[in-house]
Amino acid sequence: MAPAARTKKPQKVTNKFVINASQPASDKIFDVSAFEKFLHDRIKVEGRVGNLGDSVQISQSGDGKIEVVTHIPFSGRYLKYLTKKFLKKQQLRDWLRVVSTSKGVYELRFYNVVNDEADEEED
Repeated sequence: MAPAARTKKPQKVTNKFVINASQPASDKIFDVSAFEKFLHDRIKVEGRVGNLGDSVQISQSGDGKIEVVTHIPFSGRYLKYLTKKFLKKQQLRDWLRVVSTSKGVYELRFYNVVNDEADEEED
C-alpha cells in the first residue's frame, strides 16, 4: 500500500526590501513621499492593483529610505521595475539609475558623467 499523501501547509515567507534614495533626496530632486504613494498605487498582489492588505507594508524609514515588507512571495526585480517606471514618469531616468547593492537593497545613484568627460580629454 502506498503511504497517504500529506498536505504541506505553505510556509509564511517574509521578505524585506529597502530602496535607498537618500542621495537624490538630499539634493531635492527626488520626492520620497511621492514615490511611496506611487508604490502604494502600483504594486500588484495576486494580479490586482490596490490589493495590498496585510501582505505588503510600505513605509518610509529615515531620510530617503523606503522599506517594503512582504509576507507573500515577492520579487525584488519587480520593485526595481517600478522604481525605473517612477523615474521615467518624473523625467529623472537620464540622471539616476537603480543599483542593487546587496540582496534586497536597491540604491538610486547618479550616473558618473565627470569620468566620461575626463576620458574624452585624454584621447
